[in-house]
Amino acid sequence: MSDDNSGSGYVEQEYKRDSKYISDRITADGSDGWPVEPGRYRLIAARACPWANRSIIVRRLLGLEPVISMGLCGPTHDERSWTFDLDPGGRDPVLGYERLQEAFFARDPDYPRGITVPAIVDVPTRAVVTNDFAQITLDLSTEWTAYHRDGAPDLYPEKLRDEMDDVMQRVYTEVNNGVYRCGFAGSQRAYDKSYERLFTALDWLEERLADQRYLMGETITEADVRLFTTLARFDAVYHGHFKCNRQKLTEFPALWAYARDLFQTPGFGDTTDFPQIKEHYYVVHADINPTQVIPMGPDTSNWLTTHGREALGGSPFGDGTPPAPVAEGEQVPADHGPGGVGHR
Repeated sequence: MSDDNSGSGYVEQEYKRDSKYISDRITADGSDGWPVEPGRYRLIAARACPWANRSIIVRRLLGLEPVISMGLCGPTHDERSWTFDLDPGGRDPVLGYERLQEAFFARDPDYPRGITVPAIVDVPTRAVVTNDFAQITLDLSTEWTAYHRDGAPDLYPEKLRDEMDDVMQRVYTEVNNGVYRCGFAGSQRAYDKSYERLFTALDWLEERLADQRYLMGETITEADVRLFTTLARFDAVYHGHFKCNRQKLTEFPALWAYARDLFQTPGFGDTTDFPQIKEHYYVVHADINPTQVIPMGPDTSNWLTTHGREALGGSPFGDGTPPAPVAEGEQVPADHGPGGVGHR
């Protein structure tokens, strides 16, 4: 069974992510054939998936809910596809599909790769436009500016892009994907190497964040979004399920305070669903967890404790403002948030 984003393989018993995506882009000038157009596209995501969670956060931070609708798949899937089992009748109410796979086949009946989230679907044709998760969020920031809310943050500031790209690349290879290299390692040697790489990077981040509030300085950027979705899953899943157990996130003083700071910022914690996260990993990865038993812990109420990061200065939205409350119908259930007990 594939992991929660794409097909995988073992090369010399080391996990390799299949990173070949549909790379079409939706742009302001429509140069790829897909022009920015309010109401035309639907973001298909899953709260359980860290790669998709990024797009949910960015869409909310930028205030794009009125112009890009969102469909949510449930936390589990089979070898074929993510499914719309959370919706009445098990069908997405806009696309009419039971499986995300149908949108990929509408684009290419012989589509040969993994059916992944996030994906953006063209509503008129009900065909997928792109599932390039890294580019999707950057384009929401840079191509959809005409529809950003008043006070929206600049998540990809032009003056920081060179450094940001370097930081995000390291975060991706060593942390976002690093936890998967540990979890899916096919040998002790591959695991040991992956473990060392992961914690070397986490130590680097701990040091970087010891004296600055956010990864790029005084305000949140795309880099923080990308790191957050891994940190939010670390103690609940990666520490045990993926054997990333040198220490818990809660045992990194700066990283843990930083993660709580983001969690308590509108757009981050209010898009995080801990029961769905745990159900996804512990049920879908039956090769790692054959019993599919979902652990009760950890207690997530500590995500709401005081973090003290304000003392470092800065402000999450700079001169801007927080997003409005979560749109009606898109809220995480109350018992799925910090301290919640719901599993399913």
